[in-house]
Amino acid sequence: MSDRENADEPASDLLESAAQCAASDLLDLAAQLSGLAEDLKALAAKPIVPPSTLQLEPDA
Repeated sequence: MSDRENADEPASDLLESAAQCAASDLLDLAAQLSGLAEDLKALAAKPIVPPSTLQLEPDA
C-alpha cells in the first residue's frame, strides 16, 4: 500500500463518521419536527377565544 492510500483511509473513516453524525442529526431534527407538527395540530383543534370574552378575576 502506498503512503497516499494509507493517508486516504483516515480521511475516509472521518467522512464516514461525519456522514453518520449528519444522518443522526437529521433523524433528531425529523423527530423534533414531528413533535412540533403534533403540537400545532392540537393547537389548531382548540377554538380561539377573543380577549373580550375572557373572564378576568376582579382585583381583591
